[in-house]
Amino acid sequence: MDERDTPVSTSKHARPLSPHLQVYRWQITMVMSILHRATGVALAVGAFLVAAWLVAVAGGAESYAGFTALLNTLVGKVALAGFSACLIYHLLNGLRHLWWDMGHGYEIPKVYATGWTVWVLTIALTAGLWFVAFTGGAA
Repeated sequence: MDERDTPVSTSKHARPLSPHLQVYRWQITMVMSILHRATGVALAVGAFLVAAWLVAVAGGAESYAGFTALLNTLVGKVALAGFSACLIYHLLNGLRHLWWDMGHGYEIPKVYATGWTVWVLTIALTAGLWFVAFTGGAA
């Protein structure tokens, strides 16, 4: 029996059965794919936050005041900022995927350029959103 015929788990070299994150060099396309999935999960969790807000609104002034007090804490603001960043990133990257679905932008330079564009716009739009939220848009 040859070493190649033995199962991986009993061979001298314990190797993974399939490629994994330790095998590949991290690239923007890989990171964006993982983050697209992660932001999708975060948005699903954030939907419960939106539902809780709606329940608080329906519960009356006292319930709503308690909920907004919770959102005005540091943890609440970080959660809202994270939710808004996830929403903006997921939207922009989804539009990028829609562009690909139409058959455009498959060239490697364009893939990288649109990836970096999504990153920059996500940061800029999230910062702009929170600037307007905290200052009312006054410069």
